[in-house]
This record gives sequence, structure tokens and C-alpha cells, in this order.
Amino acid sequence: MKFSVFTASTPGWTPAEAAEILAAQGWHGIEWRITDQDPGGSGFWSGNRATWPLTGLEESLDEIAAITTGAGLEFSALGGYVPPTRRADTERMLAATAALGAGRVRIAGLKVEPGQTYREAFAACREHWEWVEDKARQYGVQALVELHHETLTPSASAARRLLEGLDPAYVGVIHDIGNLVIEGYEEHGLDLLGEYLAHVHVKNCAWHLSAVESDGTLRWEPKWVPLREGRASLPELFGRLAATGYDGWVAVEDFSTVLPLPERTLNNLEYLTAVARAAGYDLR
Repeated sequence: MKFSVFTASTPGWTPAEAAEILAAQGWHGIEWRITDQDPGGSGFWSGNRATWPLTGLEESLDEIAAITTGAGLEFSALGGYVPPTRRADTERMLAATAALGAGRVRIAGLKVEPGQTYREAFAACREHWEWVEDKARQYGVQALVELHHETLTPSASAARRLLEGLDPAYVGVIHDIGNLVIEGYEEHGLDLLGEYLAHVHVKNCAWHLSAVESDGTLRWEPKWVPLREGRASLPELFGRLAATGYDGWVAVEDFSTVLPLPERTLNNLEYLTAVARAAGYDLR
């Protein structure tokens, strides 16, 4: 098992700073966020300094490779935000993954659009993923769909149904325990994914009381919290991963802000290392 950080969660660092700091802390790899973002702000989703732009991505590949390998890090995957409906950009991400030797790339999940039923949206999504599988095979990489709330694949069973019959060498699933706190948790989800379990993201989430209405109705909303503190049990997750024989990448995308960023990443690595060892993983 190897640990990496998805740079959506390191907005304050430049790519060079992210690679240098994470390597010094002992992380094995990095998962670069790639998207055209709103330049305003300085948060996770806009103004994130550790993000590479999708537009003109090909011109950045040499720099991405130099920064990553120069720090002694590996690519756990590329973190893309392109849906399979945007075929030219999807192929751009697949080509970049191949050129960098990154192996895997996230393709964004789809939602039910206005005027669609779920069944119509799912059938259309399946057609897009059949195309994705073919293109991923051409480039020799693996395209990943994430278990993510408010998409067509919030659960392991939905993702398995989407990819069933496609070649798991070229398409797979990202398991994300933090997202499953919000929607999609299944007791035996890892076992259900089987050969389609290709990558793991970890973050944690807790439900917080957001409002009390005039009739006494309580309203709750999810909030990202440190890895140790949320509804998801990482010790339980790692025990189940070990039981399935998973020994691949675990990428952290911690969107909590309790600790300063350098302390947060170091603390997370220490915690994950301890949890993995307790689950029986032999970490070197």
C-alpha cells in the first residue's frame, strides 16, 4: 500500500511546494488536480495554487513530470474533472495520463439532467463509458469513476452496474469513504466492487445541525472534518481493504481546516500509517 495526497486539498501550495513538502514528510506520491478553475479566491475549489489547467495541458506535461519525479514522488493518479460527455477533453486527460505514466485518471461522474429520468441518464452514461473503455485501452491507461454523492454512482452497487462487463484493466472505481457518509454507503461495498476496485480516496465527514425551524424541525448538513473525527471509521475501512486483498494507492483529500496545511498533511500520514499497520499492512 502507498499513500498520496490529492492536491485539491493543498490549495495554498504551488505545485513545486506541494511536491517538495509532501516528499519531505514521507508521502509516496501525489495526485494532481487538473481543471480550468475560477482564478478568484484562494480555496479548495477556486484559486487553488496546486492545480494544473486543463486548457493547454499538453504544454505543462514536461513540468508536471519534472516536479513530480524531481521530488522523488510517484503519480497515484491524475485528478480530472472532465465528464465523459466531453469526449475531446476526456481523450486529452487519457493522453496526458499515458504521457506521464500516471496509470489512472478520474473521469467526472454524471448526474440526472433536467428532463431525464434516472434510467435514461444511466443508460446514456453507460454508452459514454463504453466509449471511455475503448479509448483507455488505446492509451493503455485506466479510467476511474468515483463513488460520489449526487451523481449516478453514489454507491458500489451503482458503480458496479455501470461498469459491469467492461474490462477492469481499463475502467475501475474510486472508493471514497467520506463521500459515502453523505450518500451511498453499503456494508459490503468493497467486496461488491471486486475487480473494479482500482483506487481509494479518504477523507471524513460528519453531520452538523444547521438550523432549527419554527415548528422544531431540525436541519442537518454534512461538513468535512479531520480524518480521525468523522462518521467514517478508517480503522474499519483499512481492515476491510486488507480482507479484500487491496494493496494499491490510498489518496488523501482532507478538506478540513482545523490544522494548518503542513501539520494537517503530516498528521494524516502518521495516522494512515498507524491504521494501515494495525490492519496488517507491511509498509516500507
